[in-house]
Parts: sequence; structure tokens; C-alpha cells
Amino acid sequence: MRRFEFVVDREHAHAVNETFTGLRRLRLIALLAAGLAVAATAALLWTGQAWGFLLAVVCVLAACIALWVALWTPHRSSIEKLYHDGVLVPAVVCDAEPGGIVLLALVDIAEPAAPVRSWALITRKVRALPGHAPQPGERVPAVAVRTDRAPRQVGERWQLVTAMPIAWGTRDDAVIERARDAIGEVEWRLLADNLPLAERVKRTATKRLLLDPRHLPPDLG
Repeated sequence: MRRFEFVVDREHAHAVNETFTGLRRLRLIALLAAGLAVAATAALLWTGQAWGFLLAVVCVLAACIALWVALWTPHRSSIEKLYHDGVLVPAVVCDAEPGGIVLLALVDIAEPAAPVRSWALITRKVRALPGHAPQPGERVPAVAVRTDRAPRQVGERWQLVTAMPIAWGTRDDAVIERARDAIGEVEWRLLADNLPLAERVKRTATKRLLLDPRHLPPDLG
């Protein structure tokens, strides 16, 4: 698995990294849900009714799950951890829409121990992309990150994966260029050749389209 090591600019990442922002929002929602569940538990117990006790048990379980998510998310959402654990992948600007830029990325969604690779195209709309020109074909090195609300895996494939640009973790153009060079030219060409498929990928529920292994370059099969 291809990793890319660099010193993360935490101030910059906190300001622009939309993946981190989403995970932080998830934690706040979980804390709110836990608070509501605790309040509902107290109200149900106060009724003194048998049905209230049964529902209170359900609310306690819900509060425990929400608290677990709230406590687990900060560990998982460490910016350095996201970049360290993520696999370096290529992405390109494929479209500009109101309020953002759409990226098309090439990711391997097979788990590490799977006997064969499963290459897929994914799209992601981002609000800002510092360090890059917002023009079609712009090469954007990124890391693949599994989304927290997906199950860990189904069979030998990750189900929901997104791309997190290296530019969200550094202001240094030299780091971005080094990441770009670390990705093989065959992958960049494959993405460029498949730019017309971006609209099809965006229309899918998971924003993901599996590629036929028979149509892949030998180096990726």
C-alpha cells in the first residue's frame, strides 16, 4: 500500500480540511444525541410505568452508542492519523459547479488482504482546493479515507471511500508536487482517459463506479 509521509500543517488543515470538519460535526451530533437520550431516559423513568422502563432501556443503549461515537471520533479524526493511514491516490478536477469543485479519483477499494485489486472511480465535491488551479484535468494528489458511517467492509471491499487532498494538509507546493510525482503516470493517464465517466459516477448513490479489470492497464490489473 502506497503511503505518503509529510509534516501536516495543523492550522491550515483545521481551516480548510473538509473531511476533518465533517468528522467534527459527527462528534457534535453524537454528543447531542447522547444528551437527548439521557434526558428521555430520565423522563421515562419518572413516569413509573412498566412501558416507560422498557423504553428507558432502549434510550440508555442509544446514549451508550452515541457516547461511544463521540469518544471514538476524536481518535479517528486526528488529522495526522488520517493522512498517515490513508493510501496515496490520484485525483483530478473534473468539473466546476456552483459552490465547489468536483474531483474524480482512482481508488483501490479492496481490503489489503484481498487476493485481487478492485479499482473504482469516485467523485467528491469540495468547496476549496488551495494549491491547485480549478481547471479540468488538474492533478490533485490525495489520500483515500473510509467514511465513519460505513461498515468496516463488506466481503473483500470497502463500501464508502472518499478522497482527501494532500493540499488540505499543507501549504507547501513542494510537498504537493512530491506527492504528485509519487503517483505513477499510468494512474494519471487512466484518470484522464476516464474523465467522461465523471457524470455517470456522480449519478450513483455511493458516488463510486467499479472499473472492469479487463479494461485496466496491465500494471493495475
